[in-house]
Amino acid sequence: MSWHTGRMAAFDTETTGLDVESDRIITAALVEVGGGQRAVTRAWMANPSIPIPRAATKVHGITNAQARGARPAAAVVAEIAAAIVAQARAGVPLVVMNAPYDLTLLDRELARHGLPSLAQQLGDTDLHVIDPLVIDRQADRWRKGSRNLESLAKHYGVEVGRAHTANADALAAARIVGEIARRYPNIQDWTVEHLHWMQAEWAAGQAFDRQQYRRRTDPSAVVNGEWPMIPRPRTGGAS
Repeated sequence: MSWHTGRMAAFDTETTGLDVESDRIITAALVEVGGGQRAVTRAWMANPSIPIPRAATKVHGITNAQARGARPAAAVVAEIAAAIVAQARAGVPLVVMNAPYDLTLLDRELARHGLPSLAQQLGDTDLHVIDPLVIDRQADRWRKGSRNLESLAKHYGVEVGRAHTANADALAAARIVGEIARRYPNIQDWTVEHLHWMQAEWAAGQAFDRQQYRRRTDPSAVVNGEWPMIPRPRTGGAS
């Protein structure tokens, strides 16, 4: 059985902003799909303890009043990490659209609350990540236009549902991965371990290409190619 027809767990977050070093998780979802089993969704809402900018609320619809009534972030991120680790230990790959964003932000939240990192909790267990953004960029390198989740969903014929909710976006990411595999069958025979390491290589190359392009107008432009998570800064932790 190919990995794309087996069980996968898709992860997504909605947050206070786009800075993985300082922004916070508000909602998150882990959706288990595939493998001939029913879908199972776990969803969380956290009080980020900082104001939610209006721009963020316009995207996901979550207000400061709603967030203030949510559970403490420390408890929520601990549960999220434990759920991801449990999937990895069960041999289930983790689907994350633009993985360095969501996984890095989760990592910084764990650090912020004095909790063990994902790597520490995983121990000797490998976390195999499947990122539809990285795979799509590699499989169809010259396609023009946006590659955000909604654009990929439209391109691959996947219905998103209520976009910018963590559970809908996670489910859409998993379905997009399945459609990519069906459209590009050469990757179906790979193990998830091999696919993981190939994505790490692809992500580095893609970042280099984007950096070279940006340096045409900004010679100091830097595009981080770390995947699936950006390592913590050496000079300090999350703030």
